[in-house]
Amino acid sequence: MLQAAEPRLILASQSTARALLLRDAGIVFEVAAAHIDEAEIKQGAQAEGLSAEDTAILLADMKARRIARRAPNALVIGCDQLLVCDGVWFDKPADLDMARRQLQRLRGRDHMLVTAVLCRIGEQRIWHHVARPRLTMRAFSDGFLEAYLARENAALLGCVGAYRLEGMGIHLFDRIDGAQPAILGLPLLELLGFLRQRGVVPA
Repeated sequence: MLQAAEPRLILASQSTARALLLRDAGIVFEVAAAHIDEAEIKQGAQAEGLSAEDTAILLADMKARRIARRAPNALVIGCDQLLVCDGVWFDKPADLDMARRQLQRLRGRDHMLVTAVLCRIGEQRIWHHVARPRLTMRAFSDGFLEAYLARENAALLGCVGAYRLEGMGIHLFDRIDGAQPAILGLPLLELLGFLRQRGVVPA
C-alpha cells in the first residue's frame, strides 16, 4: 500500500498491541513514548466530575501533545483506554495480587472499555474518536483464575483489564460486543478512515 511521505506518523504509545495493529495494516510510523502521570490526571479528572470518555480523550491528547512539541510537523497519534465497571474506573494492575482482585471484581459482570484515539499536528488537535466496546466476563471458577494467572503471569500487568484478549484472556468471556482493534486499545477502522480523508493513505 502506498502512503504519503508527509506527514510522518508518530504513535505516542508504548503499547505493543497498538503498534502491531498499525503495522499489520501496512501503516509506516514511528513510536515515541509519552510519559505522563496518568494516575494523577485520572484522579484530577474524577475530582472535577469528568466522564470516562472525556478523561480518555484528555489522556490521549496529553500524550499526543507531548510528542507533537518535539515533532511539530508530524501527525501524532495519541491513545488511551479506561475500563469502567459499575461506575468504577480500573487501572493496570501493579502486580499479580492486584490482577487477581481485579478479575474477581469483574467476574460474572459487564464492563466497558472506553477507548480514545486522537490526532494532533503541532498545537492543533485535528481529530478524535471514542469507541465503547462492552464485554461480559463469565463466572469462572477460582481454580481457573489461578491457572490463568500462572499461565499469563507478568504479561497481564500491561493490560488495563488484566487480560489479553488476543491470548488466553479470551477464555474469561461469555460475550464481547465491539471491534477487536478497539478492545486492544486502538479504534483502527475509524483511524484509517481519518487517514484516508487526510490523504495519508489511498482512498
